[in-house]
Amino acid sequence: MDEFILIMRHMDGGKVASPEQIQAWMKQTMDWLDSIAAQDKLVSRGKGLSFDDSRVVRPNNVVTNGPFGDIKETIGGFIIVRAESVDEAVEFAKGCPVLQGEGNSMEVRKIAR
Repeated sequence: MDEFILIMRHMDGGKVASPEQIQAWMKQTMDWLDSIAAQDKLVSRGKGLSFDDSRVVRPNNVVTNGPFGDIKETIGGFIIVRAESVDEAVEFAKGCPVLQGEGNSMEVRKIAR
């Protein structure tokens, strides 16, 4: 069995969710994680990634504030799962509530040994 990282990507649509919507998404996310854990396939619940005090470092020592600028997509967090195949990891990713957001996506990558 291999390990895969599921990366949550958010499109910056400029919309701010209400506290109620954030709470609903958090519950859905916890339920999603619990369903993977119940199958003994959750390796790490990962972490959400803060946008505060973030920088992007580019060649020639160019440093810019945050994961922003000319991109509209940011990484919001990740989890690590154990799966028999990339197809099984993709099935886990399909259940992530982040996909409810317009333009959001999940990236599935096998972790190299």
